[in-house]
Parts: sequence; structure tokens; C-alpha cells
Amino acid sequence: MGISGVLLDQQTLGDDISLTPLMTLFSQWKSYTHTEPQEIVEHSKDRQVIITNKVVIDELVMVQLPQLKLIAVAATGTNNIDLEAAQRLGIRVVNVEGYAGAAVAQHCFNLLLQLAGRSQEYHQFMQQGGWPQSQQFCHLGYTMTELAGKTLGIVGFGNLGKAVAKVAKAFDMHVLISDHPGVEFIREGRVSFEQLLSHSDVVSLHCPQTAHNELMINRETLALMKPSAFLINTARGGLVNEQDLVDALTEQVIAGAALDVLSTEPPTIDNPLLNYQGGNLVITPHIAWATKAARIRLVEILSDNIAQELSTLKPSQTKD
Repeated sequence: MGISGVLLDQQTLGDDISLTPLMTLFSQWKSYTHTEPQEIVEHSKDRQVIITNKVVIDELVMVQLPQLKLIAVAATGTNNIDLEAAQRLGIRVVNVEGYAGAAVAQHCFNLLLQLAGRSQEYHQFMQQGGWPQSQQFCHLGYTMTELAGKTLGIVGFGNLGKAVAKVAKAFDMHVLISDHPGVEFIREGRVSFEQLLSHSDVVSLHCPQTAHNELMINRETLALMKPSAFLINTARGGLVNEQDLVDALTEQVIAGAALDVLSTEPPTIDNPLLNYQGGNLVITPHIAWATKAARIRLVEILSDNIAQELSTLKPSQTKD
């Protein structure tokens, strides 16, 4: 009795880690470096298990794969899967949680420290030969921010938000936690979204993107932030209105922003954030989660989750 599986986007996991824990689950295994939308059905035909990080699996795909029993998402977010269609069609969906807390928290503070220390401006100053021309032993051209005593506001207090809060306390920062935007009653230990924006020196996003919070960071909410505040987004690009953020940075509504995610990935060349030239913006290409250790944990946890799901299938469901 064999089980067939396919990995649609191996490139997203990197070529520096072993996929053996996944491969050994299946008697028949295929792996593709990348899968275009028009290739999904062809790559997945006769496969009972699809593994993907970011390939979109919608109802149109699912109905063309009658043998499909399980979709395993090599990530925490499942917004690339039509979950309602999967439930209607009897297709199970699993994801991976708890593998990237340390990595995301590390990268979040990497981004924050670049803003607080004005790293981009000082690096450019050095590249342009500014220090040898200085009359003093140091150059104080860009005012830096000390994090100790500042307030970090966290939007989304799951595993990732908790990991970031832990690091913040090591920097002697105060931590505020936002309740869901628009709720009538604020839970104990939380503050309203609006209060978090107005009281925080740093606002860090760690929530999933939903229909209710899409573009939650926009012209109106940015105006609630302190002029000295920083925005950090390692969650989802669709949480931020990108043109409004460019305007806020240009007009110094806030002091700076650092982003690991954009609304479309990979982004289009006309994305306004990519064309912004100010030193108060840092962008990295969705790598907060992707330390080698985190990716190894992801594969191990995903393998365990798939094995558990397969063990519950009836024998007739796992026949080739």
C-alpha cells in the first residue's frame, strides 16, 4: 500500500537542508523547483499529497485532482489554500506552527536596530568616504535612538508576537499588546489598536492577514503614530497600504519603517516602496522565517504532521 506525494516549490525551502524526512513518507515522490499556476494540475496528477509553501491551490485545481487527500502547507499561513473548498471536497489541510519564533524575533530586531542605529545612512556615509574627511573622531550626522525604556507595540500576540516580546524585554523595552481592531470590549492585558498606535515608539505587526484587517496600516492609522515612531512588518504585506506608507515616510508622519513582506511577492518593479529612496526605509525579501535552523525545524514538524494525518486515512484512501 503506497502513498504518493509531490513538493511543488522546493526552491522555497532552500538547497542547503535535507528533505529526507518528507521523502521517506512516500512510496512515490516527485519534487519541482518551482510550479507556475498553469502547471499545478500536471505536476500534481495522481498524487494523494501535495506539499507547497506558497503555490495557490484553489477549488479549480482541487476538482481536477480527484485522488488528492491532503494538502500540506510548508508554512504557518494558509491563505494560499481555499480552505472552504478543501473542506467541501473532503481534502485535509495541515500547516506548520512554532518553527520560526526565534528566527522572526531575531530578524524583527535586526530590522529595528537598523532603523534605530541609522545603519543605512552611516553605511552610505562611509562608502562615500565621509569619515576620513571628518574633523572629529566620530560623526554625529544622524541621530540614533536608544531602545531601552521605549515602548514596543505588538499587533498579533501568537507564537511570533510572544517571541518578539521576550526579546524586547531583554532590551529593557516596555511592551503593549493590541486587541483586535474594532472590537468593543478590550481584553485584560491588551489595549485598543488605536491606543497602541498612539502610545508606541515601535509598532510591530505579527498577525495573519484577513478580510477584516487588510490595509489596517493606512493614512488614517499612520497619522495616529508618533512622529518619532518606527513601523516593523514581518507578517503580511497586505496589512499595509504601501502608497500611504511611502507618503507617511516622505512627509515624516513617522520616523521610519522596516518591512520583510510586501503586498505582492515577488513585487512588481512599480511598487512605490521599491522606488522610495529615503534612508528611513529598510526592506528585506521575506526572509525573517528562513534561518537554516528554522527551515530544518519546518521540515521535521511538517513531516510529523503529514505522518499523523496519513495514519488516520482509511486503507482504501491510501491505495494507488
